[in-house]
Amino acid sequence: MPAQGDNSDTPRAISRERACVKKLFPLLLVPAVLTGCAAEPTTVRIATHDSFAISDELIASFEEDSGLELEIIRMGDTGTLTNQLVLSKDEPIADAFFGIDNTFQGVAEENEIVDGEFTAIDYSDVCFNYDRYYFQDAGLTPPTSWKDLTDETYKGLTVITNPKSSSPGLAFLASTVAALGDDYETYWQELKANDVLVTSGWEDAYFTEFSGSSGEGDYPIVLSYASSPSAEVRDNGESQTAALLDDCFRQTEFAGVLTGAANPTGAQELIDFMLSDGFQSAVPELMYVYPVTDVELPESWSAFATPATTTVDLPELNERREEILGSWESIFE
Repeated sequence: MPAQGDNSDTPRAISRERACVKKLFPLLLVPAVLTGCAAEPTTVRIATHDSFAISDELIASFEEDSGLELEIIRMGDTGTLTNQLVLSKDEPIADAFFGIDNTFQGVAEENEIVDGEFTAIDYSDVCFNYDRYYFQDAGLTPPTSWKDLTDETYKGLTVITNPKSSSPGLAFLASTVAALGDDYETYWQELKANDVLVTSGWEDAYFTEFSGSSGEGDYPIVLSYASSPSAEVRDNGESQTAALLDDCFRQTEFAGVLTGAANPTGAQELIDFMLSDGFQSAVPELMYVYPVTDVELPESWSAFATPATTTVDLPELNERREEILGSWESIFE
């Protein structure tokens, strides 16, 4: 990202200064104390989760078109991002946000941290992935559903993420409630008894603990996305991983203007840019999620990033959030 500066000698800044002088000139004809024009913001700040990715070329394109410098503030996983924006809402740390999803949207709405609409930027299906090579080498049959993960065959093989801080974790918790009804607590008890590993965020689970991405982790089953196998295509043209595509949770990620933003106009310009063909076309390969607009997908996605076969939803998630998180805590903490 280009270094930040005051842009005082740029053509855009000079143009603004001249406009300011023209507005003030008539006032010189009457007695008045001139305090000067208020400087327009030269920077727009966006708070995101750690998985947000944007190329240098896209940053340069936005900055050239808008005349603004882009500052990206990464704040951990989705839950951490949402909680930090709530805690700082009286003195916003950014102008815009990206990455609050439909599992944490209710928290943002209750705390009124968004000025205006939640704008959908991308979507993905939260599904388990498994390391095909591990199961081939071990002579084991991989699971066909997340409901299989409590079976003794998969004891100590699965890594998930904490639903208190991770949006995939909360999405999976919601999936089990939606699919199993009152039996979801029994499922989680059995999952814990089967030595599931819980990490705080998706990046730790996927890039550190999962054997199918780095090849160094000890867990061949990970909570991730239906599109993740497209990132694991090897030299032989095959993906090392596969996704379990039944009963997944469809996750939508939003962007929006933060209430009390110092530069709300710039924030909206940035959000509009994130809906442009240039940004949307880059979303699949940069973040391995599906764009919300009708742009062409990478060729490999037809083979390795197919959406979920079936999805589940929990419309009452926000109303039941404390209840189901409390149940999870009683089992895992």
